[in-house]
Amino acid sequence: MASRGPGSQLRGRQIECETLDQLVATVQDGHSSVLVLRGEAGIGKTALLEYARDSASGCRTARATGVESEMELAFGGLHQLCAPFLDQLGRLPAPQRDALGTAFGLSAGTPPDRFLVGLAVLSLLADAAGKGPLVCLVDDAQWLDQVSAQTLAFVARRLLAEPIGLVFSVRGQHLEPELRGLPQLDVGRLSDSDARALLDSVTPGRLDEQVRDRIVIEAQGNPLALLELPRGLAPAELAGGFGRPDARPLASQIEQGFLRRVGSLPAETQRLLLIAAAEPVGDVTLLTRAAELLGVEVAAAASPAEAAGLIAIGTRVRFHHPLMRSAAYRAASPQDRQDVHRALADATDPRTDPDRRAWHLANAAAGPDETVAAELERSADRAQARGGIAAAAAFHGRAAELTPDPARRGARALAAARAKYQAGGYDAALELLDAAELGTLNERELAQAGLLRGQIAFASRSAGSAFPLLLRAGERLAPLDSGLARETYRDTLNAAMNAGRLPSGAQVVDIAEAMLAAPPGPPPERNDLLLNGVGVALTEGYAAGAPMVLRALEAFRAEGVSREEGLGWLPFASRMAHNVWDFDSWSVLSARLVDLARGTGALSVLPSALHMLVSNRVLAGEFALADALVAEAVTIAEVTGSRYLAQYATLILEAWRGREAATRQVSAAITRDPALQGEGKVLTATQWANAVLCNGLGRYEEAYVAAERAFEHPQELGGTAIRSTIELVEAAVRSGRPSRAAEVARQLDEMARAGGTDWALGTSACVRAQVSDGSHAEALYGEAIERLGRTEVRTTLARTRLLYGEWLRRENRRLDAREQLGLAYEMLGDMGAEAFAERARRELQATGETVRKRTVETRATLTAQEAQIARLAGDGLTNPEIGAQLFISPHTVEWHLRKVFAKLGITSRKQIRTTLLKGTTLTT
Repeated sequence: MASRGPGSQLRGRQIECETLDQLVATVQDGHSSVLVLRGEAGIGKTALLEYARDSASGCRTARATGVESEMELAFGGLHQLCAPFLDQLGRLPAPQRDALGTAFGLSAGTPPDRFLVGLAVLSLLADAAGKGPLVCLVDDAQWLDQVSAQTLAFVARRLLAEPIGLVFSVRGQHLEPELRGLPQLDVGRLSDSDARALLDSVTPGRLDEQVRDRIVIEAQGNPLALLELPRGLAPAELAGGFGRPDARPLASQIEQGFLRRVGSLPAETQRLLLIAAAEPVGDVTLLTRAAELLGVEVAAAASPAEAAGLIAIGTRVRFHHPLMRSAAYRAASPQDRQDVHRALADATDPRTDPDRRAWHLANAAAGPDETVAAELERSADRAQARGGIAAAAAFHGRAAELTPDPARRGARALAAARAKYQAGGYDAALELLDAAELGTLNERELAQAGLLRGQIAFASRSAGSAFPLLLRAGERLAPLDSGLARETYRDTLNAAMNAGRLPSGAQVVDIAEAMLAAPPGPPPERNDLLLNGVGVALTEGYAAGAPMVLRALEAFRAEGVSREEGLGWLPFASRMAHNVWDFDSWSVLSARLVDLARGTGALSVLPSALHMLVSNRVLAGEFALADALVAEAVTIAEVTGSRYLAQYATLILEAWRGREAATRQVSAAITRDPALQGEGKVLTATQWANAVLCNGLGRYEEAYVAAERAFEHPQELGGTAIRSTIELVEAAVRSGRPSRAAEVARQLDEMARAGGTDWALGTSACVRAQVSDGSHAEALYGEAIERLGRTEVRTTLARTRLLYGEWLRRENRRLDAREQLGLAYEMLGDMGAEAFAERARRELQATGETVRKRTVETRATLTAQEAQIARLAGDGLTNPEIGAQLFISPHTVEWHLRKVFAKLGITSRKQIRTTLLKGTTLTT
């Protein structure tokens, strides 16, 4: 690559070298730094990584290289990077240790969540950096296997206070999605003067000026081209310039140059290069064994290749450039490639590396081969067990290609399609489904293919497009697999609650009817009781189904659930507890779900679990806890890239706080989110939040308009439309629409009587009191306060006292009004419902009471993450436990806590809770 110039820098790479020097200095100073080097093939990215390695004095270095032929082998790149530190795996917390051990095939276990694997890698590298600064170098990151790329990008985004540097090199101008947003540096072409100097430094003998000009022009400032293009010219051409210009793309010219160099080597050397190119790990022992099987003597065959600068064989085998590897592979005939892969398969230990052996066998196959296909299928199962879903899809897909029997071929293509869907490859999954359906699928497999099409449609398009597919899949599965059919109906109904109102033509009642007609599922009976209750509520009315749902919820609370069942059923049960006004079940089940999702690292479930628990705790008046949960949801959104559930949780809290600017900002973000276009829940949720906000601010006309829009579809399964009735009645009464308020109050009362809980009946009494007069209104307010006082729903109780106090003031009963308004002001102020508290203060003043605005004593200014860490530390969590919850390393937690201690003026964790209760100001 580019030669070293003055100051040990690479020629023409002053800016790049200075950037890398700064990165190393930052790491040596005890902080983290990340950089993505981006540029075309041969531009010098690998040389820059070597410069960073040589410059990192006093630092440990770890390296991984992406290899195109290894892209389908799960965790391959990650294992390269982590291998030097795996002897410290036992120092990690048990869930992280088990996740990484399973991912690397070191231990058996359930497939780990990829974010838990990411946290484990972060902890492992942070532990290694505790012994001294660490610089991690990842070359050709565009060829990392998918899960390795995702995990390393996760780690890059969570580094902060660890002495760790992470440098990626990526070929081309388009970054992989995982690396977008990370600091990057484009590695450009050399200037003409640097290009000429480099060319002169590596060209022996006389170089004609015209030839020099031609090579510089054709090389276009690419260092590798400057080194390689002259090799393809005869001495006469170098001296006199007699040759035709090459119009091929530069990368093609470079590779053709490598092909010529490979082709000029002895046959035995070419075969050795082919073995090395087909075995991307660089294992010298494996190379030697395969070479012996093919009758190649390694030392003699390697000498010409090493002398030509194509390869280096030391403790590992390394090509000097990836294009050299591809040239060595392309130069061989198909038969030679198959022979080499067969030798590599025979040389690979089937006990220690069965998956790579299977992959070599697949590349050695000349046609369909059931033995190899079965081996690939077993590899797919192992990859799935380690959480390598993309690798499982590749193994299943190749197994299908090699399967001679049409029936087995279809089943394997279906398995590949399912794995592709789970890995997010929706288009590839649909192609594999098409291939599967061309085979001979049985009825069960055809039903599973239909289910998969519905799941892909829901994930990649919309709820409306998925519902007909999911409905048909459930109906086909019902006589074949009642358990899977019931789960299909459950997930379809849960999706409906996520979506809110459905697009035209999608009828959720059709799913309910099919579900009720289906055979019962396997035990426990509570699952069927819950589904049947929801189905009856949708087909016969809320009053008919609610008691069944309540009985099922009681069973869910009383009985234990396994991990798998809990992650599948608790989200649905928690939602339905909210919808039938069972606050106790909602509280217990949503908290249980959050704990389960946290403990198992199930980040596909945790965001929705946090969203439900935030809503629950806000209604309980625990805004501080809800704020911590929102912060956790935002952290997970940053990790996963899926933000909408965190945004919904934020919306709930900000609307109840009465913070108009924040509420409008979050509403706008949700409305603009491309992933939510066409979803009815967007309108329902944002308008409900606007109604809560405006009722708190006393802007009742605006609240009425918003509440009406949120209540346009009361048949929605989601609870937001139901809760909108509360806002609608209050806004309608206060904006002079008593008949509309009375109509909605009657609807709410019918629903409340069906459930019969204190939460439901207390809320109904409060709503009916607002549309009543005289002693009847007073009795209803009394009933509401009594019933709600027996529940945890402190927010609704406080609002009821506010409404009752306002009614008493209008009745000229000032002393009675002061009592209720004073209690409301204290409760609303303590929980943080600022707009409603201010409304209570104004009403108190109108009674003649002197009331000062509540003020918050400002002791310190903490960032949102500092405040979150402080709360968790105050709750007694250790640094590793906090790090696991927030997806940061324990060292970063300690770094934040030192800042918290300094800002709060405290010296121990025991002082945190008391100090936070005295008030802090948060910055965001």
